[in-house]
Amino acid sequence: MVVRYQGGANAGHTIKVGDEVIALHLLPSGMVRSGVTSVIGNGVVVDCEAMGKEIEGLIRTGRSADGLMISDRANIVLPYHRAFDGAEERVRGSKGVGTTGRGIGPCYSDKIARSGIRMGDLLDESYLRERLDTILPMKERLAESLGEPLGIDREELIKKLLGYGRTYRNRIVDTSVLIHGSIKAGKKVMFEGAQGTMLDIDNGTYPYVTSSNCTSAAICTGAGIPPSMVEQVVGVAKAYTTRVGAGPFPTELKDEIGHRLLHQGEEFGTTTGRERRCGWLDMVVLRHAARLNGLSALAITKLDVLNDIDPIKVCVAYDIDGERVENFPGNASRLMRAKPIYEELEGWGSWSEETAKLCRQGVEVLPRAMRDYVAFIEKSVGVKADIISLGKRREETIDLHPDRWSA
Repeated sequence: MVVRYQGGANAGHTIKVGDEVIALHLLPSGMVRSGVTSVIGNGVVVDCEAMGKEIEGLIRTGRSADGLMISDRANIVLPYHRAFDGAEERVRGSKGVGTTGRGIGPCYSDKIARSGIRMGDLLDESYLRERLDTILPMKERLAESLGEPLGIDREELIKKLLGYGRTYRNRIVDTSVLIHGSIKAGKKVMFEGAQGTMLDIDNGTYPYVTSSNCTSAAICTGAGIPPSMVEQVVGVAKAYTTRVGAGPFPTELKDEIGHRLLHQGEEFGTTTGRERRCGWLDMVVLRHAARLNGLSALAITKLDVLNDIDPIKVCVAYDIDGERVENFPGNASRLMRAKPIYEELEGWGSWSEETAKLCRQGVEVLPRAMRDYVAFIEKSVGVKADIISLGKRREETIDLHPDRWSA
């Protein structure tokens, strides 16, 4: 079982299966495998239209969507959420936070304000009508204040929502019960995060963040399980740092190396196609993420992108107004003034052997400088790397502790 527990269709995952490349946005990554139940948990906001198109695209690849289940408590992204998303960003002007414009923030706002529509509501027409009778007048007044007339046909919206209800009726369940049952039965359950820790609404680079909690703690609220059921937490970290959208980025590189990381790493957003901003690895950020998530292990990816760069810099602390800062600041203004304090590590050049062949032989045959780089990260974070990735393909991944994942 693979469970998405937060975010929405604003989060893109590109999956490479053999020579096939599959882009998912809302659906859990388990959808690419047969025999896997894929769950959209209650902490996710569901864009039914986008989900339908994504399912159709997956079926065209010859795969089945039979294993998909959706929480009856998951809130729904409605047309006016997308309208408000764009309107609010325009009002912010140059101070915009760089949203994807997919209505995620306004939908989460409605969820917290108790003005949301949930998947389970689509199965009860009288209750759905009652909810919209309360919600739509408020939305119309809000739209007027933003200079964006709502233009929603109430009956047309109800018709569309009830249609989604009929389409997904057999998939809408209490997924908490489903997940509990799978864990109790000893099945393998993976909880899949959508965005990185620094986009977490509480602990990220606020206000340049997403609208949900992205840390491992959100598994409990977003999937409906107790903390005692989370056994291992794997933190996925690139060998350098990237960011999509606006916000402070102390180690950002706007030079030739930054351009190289962008193109060698193919750093373009799966959902928006936007270029990701690239920079040196930031250990202040990585230590912050490791502490918040209680990491059991690291998965270090894209080491190959740093080939032929020498020296390689790593940010170990910030200089903020003359003060050395080693813990991530909670204030965006301070973070904007942060200057990275770097340590330099030896680069490893490149190698002539095929990467896949190297991976099959194990970590020992990798260049010494590359192994030193991994060891530096492990020591700085205080967490061991269990997975090292040197490319997109499965055979370009070194699993340092395969017994752990087969247990």
